[in-house]
Amino acid sequence: MLSTIEELVRHKGWANTNLLRAIEEHPAAAEDEELRKMLHHIVVSNRFWLFAILGRPFAREAEMQVPARLTGVIERFKETELLESQWLTTASEPDLERILPTRSSRLGIDVSVMQALLQICLHTQGHRSQCAARLRALAARLPVRTTFCGSKSATSSRALPPISPKYSSF
Repeated sequence: MLSTIEELVRHKGWANTNLLRAIEEHPAAAEDEELRKMLHHIVVSNRFWLFAILGRPFAREAEMQVPARLTGVIERFKETELLESQWLTTASEPDLERILPTRSSRLGIDVSVMQALLQICLHTQGHRSQCAARLRALAARLPVRTTFCGSKSATSSRALPPISPKYSSF
């Protein structure tokens, strides 16, 4: 299962990079408050679960501050993807089964690392679709298709391109 999770997280980074690039290349989109807030929501949700996985405190008040410019949001994406990548390089199958200490666990709802990572990927994909709709409304060029299709064996002959260092350290 770890290889599937790694592939999903890698795809998420690739798709986010394409989305961020499309937004950055369209001045109206780059200045659009609705898009910036949506992107911020995506990365904050990602960071909440990632920090739980890493055992790091989540500074809710600081994290909830929406950067005034798109560049601030992009920086958070880059930092988050770097942290994910570093964790994945040392992760093992048993790590995926670990139960995270969250408020939900006090209510009897256990969330494993694997479930949190799946939540991150699915949540991000859903909001990328909303961002694409907003880009269409702003008459911006849409990014390449960013939905996930196929497994590692199906995509191995057409591997995902490396993510630009401008957006990520993958």
